[in-house]
Amino acid sequence: MTVSLHLAQQPDADELLSRSPLAALVGMLLDQQVPMEWAFTGPYTISRRLDADDLDAHRIAAADPEEFAALLSEKPAVHRYPGSMAKRVQQLCQYLVEHYDGDAEAVWRDAGTGRELLARLTGLPGFGKQKSQIFLALLGKQLGVRPTGWREAAGAYGEQGSFRSVADITGPESLVRVRAFKQEAKRAAKAAQEG
Repeated sequence: MTVSLHLAQQPDADELLSRSPLAALVGMLLDQQVPMEWAFTGPYTISRRLDADDLDAHRIAAADPEEFAALLSEKPAVHRYPGSMAKRVQQLCQYLVEHYDGDAEAVWRDAGTGRELLARLTGLPGFGKQKSQIFLALLGKQLGVRPTGWREAAGAYGEQGSFRSVADITGPESLVRVRAFKQEAKRAAKAAQEG
């Protein structure tokens, strides 16, 4: 099954995300405090700067931390906080090397249930419960990874027909709908605080 993700909204970056489990995980890790498209273009930018056609967990895990941070800091920077995110990407890759022999797909390949998969994802460095639930929803909705109970484990992000997160973005139109949902949620939260 060939899947086409449209999270970076940039063909080369989306092609990498679609074929590389590690790129998808790294994109999800970078998806904080920057626009989603910037975050999910990050894995492609990193691979190009490493002069590679994919990310390699072993290579990133073993890289000199200062050199890797400099790589992410080159203009245009991979993230608003390239130094701290370089450290997080390396921690993620080191964890994958230690626990999954560097194979990102092994995190979900044989998960028997949605709860087990959620536990594996929340075990990853930089993946809290919300980020893990969103990634679980992305796996189920777009990548065909659907262990028993995956929708329940993904919480509201697993709901069919929702437009809450990156899990629901399949192109420009759905991106607009997810952005509108997030803006409304922020407005409601602000109103609740003020009320």
